[in-house]
Amino acid sequence: MLENKKKPNPIDIHVGGRIRLRRNMLGMSQERLGENLGITFQQIQKYEKGTNRVGASRLQAIASILEVPVAFFFEDAPGGAKVEGLSEESATTYVVDFLSSTEGLRLNRAFVRISDPKVRSRIIDLVRALADED
Repeated sequence: MLENKKKPNPIDIHVGGRIRLRRNMLGMSQERLGENLGITFQQIQKYEKGTNRVGASRLQAIASILEVPVAFFFEDAPGGAKVEGLSEESATTYVVDFLSSTEGLRLNRAFVRISDPKVRSRIIDLVRALADED
């Protein structure tokens, strides 16, 4: 007999991926996020994989803990408006892949600890100048 496993909804997968992305950007463990919500890290894993749907009140609590607006979790979601000139898949995948890499996480964590906006701006200018070098 064939097993009928229900596939997660693409929106649930996307929202879960955005939860994981933001949690990793902050250097927060699944266990710590779960403790803040009063649930297990296994439940966080299920949310992040999209196998369990995140309810509205829980998503609001997650947004508060991760210090982002709820809309953050839906940015570039499947079925949303496309940005002219970029496919949804390539733009989203590129950013998520970078921020999920060791270098991307380290760079992001260090950058967000810089409080002086002028220093941040200079770092961006430096990175752009280095990227243009051949």
